[in-house]
Amino acid sequence: MEVHLVEEQEKDPIVEENLHTEEEEVVEVIDSTENETEDTGQSETLELNTEIQALKEEKDEVYNRLIRLQAEFDNFKKRSQKEKEADRKYKSQELINDLLPAIDNFDRALQVEVTEANSSLLEGITMVYRQLQDALKSQGVEVVETVGKSFDPNLHHAVMQIEDNEKESNTVVEELQRGYMLKDRVVRPAMVKVNK
Repeated sequence: MEVHLVEEQEKDPIVEENLHTEEEEVVEVIDSTENETEDTGQSETLELNTEIQALKEEKDEVYNRLIRLQAEFDNFKKRSQKEKEADRKYKSQELINDLLPAIDNFDRALQVEVTEANSSLLEGITMVYRQLQDALKSQGVEVVETVGKSFDPNLHHAVMQIEDNEKESNTVVEELQRGYMLKDRVVRPAMVKVNK
């Protein structure tokens, strides 16, 4: 009899209705939980995509900065290399500038008229002068050509002008002081007299 009562209770419409209502509530709770999970998943995905985009932009910015720094460093290395080469190439320029007045004095001394009394002295001066000239040539120093050449303001410094119809216009007529070049750089322009 007890068994029979339980079966009847189970079939009781109120109990069935309560069970049915409870099942619907459980289904609703599960559905709402699934919807919340889907909403949470979508918002997390959106946040992750935003974060990924921000990281990509930051990476691109850092990469561009790195490229610029590398280019600046390469330019610095090239510039330093050129400066070192120029320093090596023109290292003797200051010494040459200091020696030029002495060489000018040697030039003037050698223009003195040779006599028996000063011939041995001039011979000694000539030997020293040649040694200086050889030392300068070994460093790449050359004398600027002047007389008979066309006037070049980069190589010549005109201090006088004359008018000679027998000579071409703008031609160097006379050298007043020698000019010197160190390789491809003018150390001192030649002082010259130019025909108009």
